[in-house]
Amino acid sequence: MFRLATFYFTLLFTVIQVYSNTGISKKEKEALIDLFESTNGEKWTTPWNIDEPVHQWKGIEIKNNHVVKINLFRNNLEGVIPKSIAKLKNLTHLNLAFNNIAGVLPEDIVKLEKLVVLRLEMNRIKGSLPENVGLLKNLEVFSMFNNFLSGSIPSTFGELKNLRELNLSSNTLKGKIPNSIGNLTNLEALGLFENNLEGSIPMEVGQLGQLKELVLANNQLGGEIPSEFSQLASLKILQIQNNRFNSYKGLNEMDTKQFLVFDSDERALNPKFNEVQLQRTRMADTKFEDVEENE
Repeated sequence: MFRLATFYFTLLFTVIQVYSNTGISKKEKEALIDLFESTNGEKWTTPWNIDEPVHQWKGIEIKNNHVVKINLFRNNLEGVIPKSIAKLKNLTHLNLAFNNIAGVLPEDIVKLEKLVVLRLEMNRIKGSLPENVGLLKNLEVFSMFNNFLSGSIPSTFGELKNLRELNLSSNTLKGKIPNSIGNLTNLEALGLFENNLEGSIPMEVGQLGQLKELVLANNQLGGEIPSEFSQLASLKILQIQNNRFNSYKGLNEMDTKQFLVFDSDERALNPKFNEVQLQRTRMADTKFEDVEENE
């Protein structure tokens, strides 16, 4: 009898748990349908059947009656990200990378305060980045390389103290790299390749002790390489070629054996730096892996 009661209790608990992880509010479901309709959902590679329960929709993860993850990587989305995406208040992961999304990034996206991963790379998104991006306090990954972003890099990125990856490469961003980047002490990868950035590299970059990858190639950066680069002991990949630097002596104090990839403008280097004779184990242009985000 005791075993039978235990069996029914376990069954009831399982049913309750399944329900709690599949049912969502009407508001959240409407936000998902807006996304479906705004991005030509009928022509997705794997479209949603909106007559089925939401937990069966591709790329949707539900926890405690809330949508927490959306992963529609390489699924032929076309159109724009709707403003209503901000209604998904419990969203921690949003991956819409490698699609054909156009339009501008909704300003209300900064209301997704629980967001940890935002991947929108390899789309056609235009316009400027939200000035108040610093509201996304939990963000660890912000990746929008290979879009059509314009304007400057907001200084409020420096408020994202948990950020590990910031990739804004292959856009048309202009202006200076904000000094506030130096506040991102957990940052491991900074990609600003192929934009129209100018001015000097902020000396505050030297505060990024966890930085493993720094890609600043193909911009209009100038001045001297900061001497603070010598503090970047974790750095493995450094690409600064095709800029307008007039001195590279800030690199002289670095351990040349630490690099897996080093790319610079050798013909522009002064004789003192040539004596360092950087040892290269691999040469590479900046490339980004076509890998689905599973975080």
